[in-house]
Amino acid sequence: MTNPSGWLDPAPFLRGVAWRDGGRAVRADPGDLDRLPWDTAERAAVPVGVRLEFTARGATALDIRYRAALPGAADALRDLAHTFALWHEGALVTEVTEAPEEETVVRIGLPDRPGRFTVHPPESLCPEILGLRPVGGTVAPAPAQPRWLVHGDSITEGWWSTRPAHAWPAAAGRALGLDAVNLGHAGAGRGELAVAQQIAGLPAAVLTLAFGTNCWSRTPFSAPLMRETVRAFVSLVRQGHPETPLLVLSPVLRPEAERTPNALGATLADLRAALEEAVLACCDAGDDRLALLPGRDILGPAHLADGLHPNDAGHASMAEAVAGALRTSGLVPPREVRPGI
Repeated sequence: MTNPSGWLDPAPFLRGVAWRDGGRAVRADPGDLDRLPWDTAERAAVPVGVRLEFTARGATALDIRYRAALPGAADALRDLAHTFALWHEGALVTEVTEAPEEETVVRIGLPDRPGRFTVHPPESLCPEILGLRPVGGTVAPAPAQPRWLVHGDSITEGWWSTRPAHAWPAAAGRALGLDAVNLGHAGAGRGELAVAQQIAGLPAAVLTLAFGTNCWSRTPFSAPLMRETVRAFVSLVRQGHPETPLLVLSPVLRPEAERTPNALGATLADLRAALEEAVLACCDAGDDRLALLPGRDILGPAHLADGLHPNDAGHASMAEAVAGALRTSGLVPPREVRPGI
C-alpha cells in the first residue's frame, strides 16, 4: 500500500515478527501479558530480531521512516550506537549510524545486486518502522521463508553481541534459510508455562528452546523441579505443535555456576543434566520430532564477554552448533541450508 508521498506500508517487508500491538512488533501476546512475569513482559516490548527483508530493482537507496523512544540523560542506553545495518545474501554491506530522534527518516544506499537484502534496525530504542520509500527504482518484499521460533533468555536475545545481526538466532537463521523469530527474554527463560502456551498458539515450521541458566540464580530451581518444568513446558508447546520439529538446547557454559550450589542446592551442571534427562525421556516416550543439543561444550571461557553472555565469537559458535544440530537431526531439510555463519 502506498500514499501520495510514495511511502510503502512496511508490514509486508517485516520479518521476525511474533505478535503486533497496534503498529508495533512485540514478542509476547499483548492480550495475555497479565500472566507473564513483569520482566518478561517488559523485554517483550523490545523488537529484538525484527528486520526488513526485500529485493530491489533499479533502486539506489531506501528511505526508512521510523519512530523511536529517546533515551534520557541518565539512560544506560544513551551511548549505544543507533545503527542500521544492511546485509545482502548473508554478508554485511554497510552500516548507517544516526543520532536518535523521536521520528525521522534514515537513508541507506543500495548496491545494484539481485537477491535478498536485509536491514537490521537498532533495537535498544524500540524503533517502530512507519514507512519505506525506494529512491530511483522499486523494492518488493522478499520471498517468505519457513518460520523458526527461538525461545530463551538474554543469551538468545543476543546480549553482548555487537550488532543484532550477530546474535546466534539471527546468524543461524541466515545459514538455514529460516525466518528467525527471537523470543529470548533477558532475565527470563525460566520455563514460564504461560510462555509455552503462547508459543503453542503461534504458527511455526521449526522450534528451538534454549533456557536454564536463570534457573540457577535468578529464580533458583532444584534438579527435580527443572526436570518436571521442562516436561511440562514441552508438553504445552506440543499441544499447539504436535509434529513441528523441536530442538532443545541445554545451558551453555557458565563457569561460576557449574559447581556452585544455588539456594536449593543445585549446581548448573545438575540443572543441565536434569533438563537433558527430561528431553531424552520425551524422546523415549515417542516424540520423534524432538532433539537435544547439549550446551556445555559449545562455548569455552574465551567465548564469554562477562562470564555469562557470549561475545560475537561465542554467538557464532552457538549459531554453528544449533544450525548443525538442526541439519544432522533431520529437523531441517538440507535444501534449506544457506551460507552465512
